[in-house]
Amino acid sequence: MNLNSKIKEYASVTEDAIKRYINGMEGNETLKKAMLYSVTAGGKRLRSSMVLAACEMLGGKIEEALPLACALETIHTYSLIHDDLPALDNDDLRRGKPSNHKVFGEAMAILAGDGLLSTAFEMMVEGYVKCGIGHDGYVKAMRYIARAIGARGMVSGQACDIENETNQVFTEEMLKHIHSNKTGALIKASVVSGALAANAKDSDVAALEEFGEQYGLLFQITDDILDFEGDEAVLGKSTGKDSKSNKLTYVTLFGAARAHELAGIAAENAKKAVSRIDGSEFFAELVDHTIGRNR
Repeated sequence: MNLNSKIKEYASVTEDAIKRYINGMEGNETLKKAMLYSVTAGGKRLRSSMVLAACEMLGGKIEEALPLACALETIHTYSLIHDDLPALDNDDLRRGKPSNHKVFGEAMAILAGDGLLSTAFEMMVEGYVKCGIGHDGYVKAMRYIARAIGARGMVSGQACDIENETNQVFTEEMLKHIHSNKTGALIKASVVSGALAANAKDSDVAALEEFGEQYGLLFQITDDILDFEGDEAVLGKSTGKDSKSNKLTYVTLFGAARAHELAGIAAENAKKAVSRIDGSEFFAELVDHTIGRNR
């Protein structure tokens, strides 16, 4: 399998669907422009690709999982817009372009994030109605996503991260709690929702949930490493901010060498989990690609 070409295929389908949906919406034109600015600014389209790949691997139809893939991509983009705001990470650069608030102002950036989040749920619900899916897996997927991104998941992880900048609780337990929610919850929701959309059996859903847990850990550790030793021009975002602000990361807690070791362990665990499912080459290759990534 050519991983890059498969991701490009999934990404193209997802981005086209998102653009059609937002362009077809009624409402404030500046708001729509701000939403599209960030959601079409590039990026790996990792989460949406994982939704579609999981669904396809387990015998589901891509068109039935597509609304979920689009929703996860718009949710991820909303979180990036808000993360970049001065009140949070205060980043001026995202995906090699000025952050949303640098182009449209803080107020409109907040609203663009809000708009993308609410649009995600519109797309999921409308997709369910239009597809007329004959099983409850899709509804379970929507519930899983809602829980993963909210006060029990991604938002909670962000809140803990903010508090820890003041409290400075530098423990492995705190680090795992922050990252399993802030980053891992959305990644896990991506593979699980794809499986649920395919009406997969419980054992396959469980295998992908375990994969998502380990892959989310791998992704976060490599992200921490790249902030420490990556090239800002390649990454398309600011680097070195974690160490300058004494932020709790795998590098600041364990050092770069141990962080690389932990990434390798997470990679092996992720591949072991997904190997329980036939036809899982996409995810095995994704793990290998991620541990060697430079952006």
